[in-house]
Amino acid sequence: MNRTNYTRIETKNSLPQSIRLQSVELLNRNLASAIDLERQAKQAHWNVKGPNFIALHELFDKVAESAEEFIDLLAERVTALGGVAEGTIEAAAGHSALPSYPVEIGPEREHVDALSTALALFGKAAREAIDEAAQFGDADTADVFTEISRETDKQLWLVEAHLHG
Repeated sequence: MNRTNYTRIETKNSLPQSIRLQSVELLNRNLASAIDLERQAKQAHWNVKGPNFIALHELFDKVAESAEEFIDLLAERVTALGGVAEGTIEAAAGHSALPSYPVEIGPEREHVDALSTALALFGKAAREAIDEAAQFGDADTADVFTEISRETDKQLWLVEAHLHG
């Protein structure tokens, strides 16, 4: 990503600007993936078919709701640090670390597999972001990613339960 001006708004936040710059970049990078995750969960929600339709339809909607909460947490932390949240679909499409969702799939197991893959990769990135934020000295941003990591692991567990049985 070629971001050159991460903090456009003056703030009295006591974190040094160098740390805020790193945090804003890290947060925006993960914001793109969170937006993508929310859209992938909605894609699964709208298109799942099969004998477990209602259970999966509702579960995928809950995953999307969790991802929407991640989006708000990440974007609001960016702006709290004086940055600009890059929350457009265009930014998400250009910067998401998640694989593209296979829109041609239909059977419920394929949706479960695709969404669990996205959740697992998103969770891995959140754990890496915890360590990265801690390394450059932003404990609050690390805490945001800890909250996201815990909830992502829970959502992954709920989705993966449908792969076994």
